[in-house]
Amino acid sequence: MITAVIPAQNEEKRIGFVIRSALEAEIDRIFVIINGSRDRTYDEVESLGDSRIKSYVFRESLGIDVPRAIGAFESYRIGANTVVFVDGDMIGNITPILRNLIYSIEVLGSDLALTNCYPKIPSSYGLSTYILNFRYMLNETLGIYSQVGVSSPSHGPHAVSRRLLETIPFREMAVPPVVLALAVKSNLKIHVSSTIPHYKLGSKTKNPKHAEKIAETIIGDCLEAICVYLGKERHRFFEGHEYIGYHDERRWDILEEYIKESSV
Repeated sequence: MITAVIPAQNEEKRIGFVIRSALEAEIDRIFVIINGSRDRTYDEVESLGDSRIKSYVFRESLGIDVPRAIGAFESYRIGANTVVFVDGDMIGNITPILRNLIYSIEVLGSDLALTNCYPKIPSSYGLSTYILNFRYMLNETLGIYSQVGVSSPSHGPHAVSRRLLETIPFREMAVPPVVLALAVKSNLKIHVSSTIPHYKLGSKTKNPKHAEKIAETIIGDCLEAICVYLGKERHRFFEGHEYIGYHDERRWDILEEYIKESSV
């Protein structure tokens, strides 16, 4: 059983393309986690009329990455051996990427299969370079930089095994760099299975304020992940600055209540 988890918030005119790309990768079930959308995302999903697709509609915004955790939980519940994660706005040629991720889990025995979205590190200094510095810091701390470079489950399609879902708490799936840290700590197998430059993913262009908050979220997540790996109390501080971004908007309460009610 192979599932795909597709978080979607206001992805009308994109979500159908992403779902079709996943179906072409021969994925058995697709879970679309509709996250506080105010457009016709749900209608577009339903119009596809495919029994392999199931929508989970949350009227309130769950916050960044929490939909991944819900999709991971639902995938585990139905017995999935491989779970692929892909954002609902990626309209690039991602089908080959998804196939490579699946092959890595199903055939090569990986537990966490990543996509390298920066085969070439930007030479100019900007927001992307700043984020990559912290991804480098995390992966170097984890001892996997030589193996995976700056690849991260925060960025690009990736996949996990059932063994990983049995090892890492579902709550932690909402902080992707922490998943990476716990995977290393648990001696799970991590591979980079695909390479595609970021611009070819076809993601939406973000406005500067949103891009800055996303950057702060990922940086703070990396700092938390380093703490988790080193067995220290979690924090999101670096050189006197606390990197919060969208972290405070993650709805842990909805996630925990959903898992509790669904587990009864």
